[in-house]
Amino acid sequence: MNRLIVIGGGIAGLSAAYYAYRNIPDVHVTLIEAGSQWGGKIITDRVPFDDGHFIIEGGPDTFLATKPWGVALCKELGLGERLHGTNPNNKNTYVLNKGRLLPLPDGLAMMIPSDVPSILRSRLISWLGKARMGLDFVQPAKAINGDESLGTFVSRRLGREAYENLIEPLMSGIYAGDGDQLSLASTFPYLRDLETKYGSLARGALQMRKQSNGKAVQGSRSAFLTPTTGLAEMVEALVQKLVSSHADLRLNTKVVRITQQYMGFDVQLEDGTVLESDFLILATPAYVSGQLLSSLNPQLAFTLQSIPYASTATVSLAYHICDVPRKLDGYGYVIPRREGRKALACTWTSTKFPHRAPEEYALIRVFVGRAGQDIPWNETELLELAKEELKLTIGVTAEPLIARVFMWDRAMPQYNLGHPERLRRIDDALQHHPDLALAGNGYRGIGIPDCIHSGELAVERIFKFIHANVEHATN
Repeated sequence: MNRLIVIGGGIAGLSAAYYAYRNIPDVHVTLIEAGSQWGGKIITDRVPFDDGHFIIEGGPDTFLATKPWGVALCKELGLGERLHGTNPNNKNTYVLNKGRLLPLPDGLAMMIPSDVPSILRSRLISWLGKARMGLDFVQPAKAINGDESLGTFVSRRLGREAYENLIEPLMSGIYAGDGDQLSLASTFPYLRDLETKYGSLARGALQMRKQSNGKAVQGSRSAFLTPTTGLAEMVEALVQKLVSSHADLRLNTKVVRITQQYMGFDVQLEDGTVLESDFLILATPAYVSGQLLSSLNPQLAFTLQSIPYASTATVSLAYHICDVPRKLDGYGYVIPRREGRKALACTWTSTKFPHRAPEEYALIRVFVGRAGQDIPWNETELLELAKEELKLTIGVTAEPLIARVFMWDRAMPQYNLGHPERLRRIDDALQHHPDLALAGNGYRGIGIPDCIHSGELAVERIFKFIHANVEHATN
């Protein structure tokens, strides 16, 4: 029997355990999670209210359909028909600009403006800034040796004003990062590809827009999807599959040490128990994986621990719709760093996904925390921060009917400059440990589909090692 231990019970670890049973013959999986529940940052609070429910997400609230791994897993789990797209009738997104909510221009293709009339009409960019954006059509591609920050790249192509007022808040909504530190190669490598292939970001975005017109995304009309009663459906379905496969599932179990044996690993738990395994997948944050591997491979451990993380929080608030002075006519708004607000963004959840709130009620979620910004680290202060943000921006003064605060310490990995080199060093170090694999959002993608894919790739690595050993033994 092939004994596999997976450490980390978030979506990456759950996916790794699931794919192990699907792809590795005669395998037994032990899945270990230090916390009290499965799913990691995926937490769905289903709150009964007034003959309906509020569906409140504590972490991510949706996943990108253009990356196929999330949709594929949902279909395998029998959730394909339960996936909902975003509301097609109120698709507005706003940007906070000098205290006002201004609409995001139409025609953004992969974050890059491709609708010139819409940009010309937008009040987010001054006429001087628009003229600077137009230089993108004529300035040649620049030869760059090595990596470049996202902020530097966009600023030299479109100008600093376009970056700070338009691109930076969109980027921050994804990575909660500092664009002047984030690695272009590790976050938006296609932008550099557009520059080199078309000589212009706008020209490349226009071409990509033409190619994508009329094409459905993974059988859905929406680029973002979520199960009917929240993302926790994915977690619940995965756990059910693992239970039926007789996996050894251990919550509230902390691993304190990993040692390499001649064949396999010894995994020591906090209570002194030692578990033996033939293969190991670490689906924990990179800094946790680094701590666990410190005695096994100090160089690998150091590289893993050098990946920085930012802390974030979400605050969800429910109101009667009559207590919200501004019409929630879109998905919400993002807040540029230059605005100096403590909040990062605000999602009008009940508009984006109407099924997540009873009729006549509004569900709003405020995001807090970005790289380089200290945030309050208690529920009371975070709740007051969120209420103040809604008061300032959309005029809400009523007390919320329901409030939920979720705090995520060191939750968002920062793919800063040098990240590609860190990944190369990690890959080189792992060549000495073919029976060990890493998964999670710290490496090559932070979204749910990326995490699912990382678990699948980790299993593929283990399977290749098993297959190579079988071939060697039979030759």
